[in-house]
Amino acid sequence: MKHQLKMASLASCIALGMGTASVARADDPKLDVVTDPSFVPFEMMDQETGEMVGFDMDIISEVAERAGFEYNLETMDFNGIIPAIQTGNVDIAIAGVTITEERAEIVDFSDPYYDSGLRILVSADDDSVEEVEDLKGKKIGTKVGSTSYDYLEEHLGDEADITPYPGSSDMYMALLGGSVDAVFYDAPNVGYFSQTRGEGRVKVVGPLYEGQQYGIVLVKGSEWVEPVNEALAEMKEDGTYDDIHAKWFGSASDE
Repeated sequence: MKHQLKMASLASCIALGMGTASVARADDPKLDVVTDPSFVPFEMMDQETGEMVGFDMDIISEVAERAGFEYNLETMDFNGIIPAIQTGNVDIAIAGVTITEERAEIVDFSDPYYDSGLRILVSADDDSVEEVEDLKGKKIGTKVGSTSYDYLEEHLGDEADITPYPGSSDMYMALLGGSVDAVFYDAPNVGYFSQTRGEGRVKVVGPLYEGQQYGIVLVKGSEWVEPVNEALAEMKEDGTYDDIHAKWFGSASDE
């Protein structure tokens, strides 16, 4: 409810802020943008309208207006996003994608637009886990193709039963159903689930692991890297980014 009130109360503010952006022209190019439909609250399907909404959706809409392009939005499983950009099947991706050296070898990233990390989620009555080391011998759910999966493989390897799921909702349902003992994934997504569908049933434990930054993904050598970066910089300078952040996460002091 608190989240919904924030969205409603700040909607007009966001609209006013976006009104200052450059308006897309009829001759603006139309790019193919892809996202992962299950990474709430960054991107998710509005069940009433059938449209994708979320923090990333507001960011890319504003970036497109300022950078001077229109776009077709597509969705796919997270695991297919980097390959789709690498092969040029789509032009841009925004899906809470962590900037890594390995990924940067095959795709281009914008400047960072969100600071994140990894967190542990367990059942509300589970007091046996306080850090990653406590996950040894347990069943852990995470997401296919994610940095959280890579982290678990590197730090626990064969010492835990690691199950990568295609969607974040799948791993959360596995935790609620008892198929896994814990979930290890991106902090904002884990936190959002714990305060919404998982409220009273799960809890976030332990420190923030691997400070990470999300970037907008573009085809290697894309001409749109600079315009996208300029748009992001303008948004942060004029307060539009802060308005969008407050709409979905609250102000920095509320986090």
